[in-house]
Amino acid sequence: MDILSGKTDNSKKHLMKYTLRHLQVFLAVAKYQNLSKAAASLHMSQSAASEALLNFENSYNLKLFDRSSNRLSLNATGRTLRRQAERLIGQCEEFEKSLVEYKELGHIKIGASFTIGNHLVSRYLAGYLNKFPEAEVVLDIANTPEIVSEVLNYEVDIGMIEGQVIHPDLEIIPWMEDELVVFCAADHPFARKKKLTIADIKSADWIMRESDSGARKTFENALADVLPHITIYFEFRHNEAIKNAVEAGIGIGCLSQIVLRKNFSNGDLVPLAMPGRRMKRTFNFILPKVRREATTIEEWMGCCRQSV
Repeated sequence: MDILSGKTDNSKKHLMKYTLRHLQVFLAVAKYQNLSKAAASLHMSQSAASEALLNFENSYNLKLFDRSSNRLSLNATGRTLRRQAERLIGQCEEFEKSLVEYKELGHIKIGASFTIGNHLVSRYLAGYLNKFPEAEVVLDIANTPEIVSEVLNYEVDIGMIEGQVIHPDLEIIPWMEDELVVFCAADHPFARKKKLTIADIKSADWIMRESDSGARKTFENALADVLPHITIYFEFRHNEAIKNAVEAGIGIGCLSQIVLRKNFSNGDLVPLAMPGRRMKRTFNFILPKVRREATTIEEWMGCCRQSV
């Protein structure tokens, strides 16, 4: 009875009194009709096997064997329960096999920051699925702080971020180098200049990623000396929104070269140089320091590195 509520806890009535070991002893004795042989087949002492069998029978006030000298023969009750026990043990063995083989299926949950998730991850899926054709790959795309939180809370198996993070519970594994590029629309006045002066940087209306994104932090570090004089006209969480706003002539932007490659090739956006201000950064894998060993994580990182 629950002392606080005064109600009877019915769940306690259904607690199983047997273990898989009890079933294994029962079936082994049924097979060999001898305790000594049954115990040897299970790598148990005869006394331990005898005690397990007696506990099993006494727990349900049943007799499963007719006992005569050194031989134990199944009685009618024992023969009926033997078939059920064999089915149950068979299901347990299948379940154990699934547990052992699970790691070989390649199931993986990936958390990736926006640039990586939207523009890079799809490149590595084909190689990974060639190795693990039955794998279920779950991808969550968010900004760097959100991915860090997911990794720390074990909501994903691995994180892929573009921002710099220092945390005592995280393992940071460098992956690849990236560079941010300032850009404008093809018909923007800056497009003819190709290079930005300090005055241009200060006078421009900037269309940027949100303040806690990896791209924004890299940008701010590179322009720390003029940052108080820069006008952030709009902030967007998504790269495509920034590109569309810049292409519409609302302002100039700064994003990864990976995001802008096709636009530069098509000529609808134009790169702008800022002499002496290279905005390089490192994309990283992040993992919790305390984690289960998983070959899938190593395989995924291997596919990503190979593509680079």
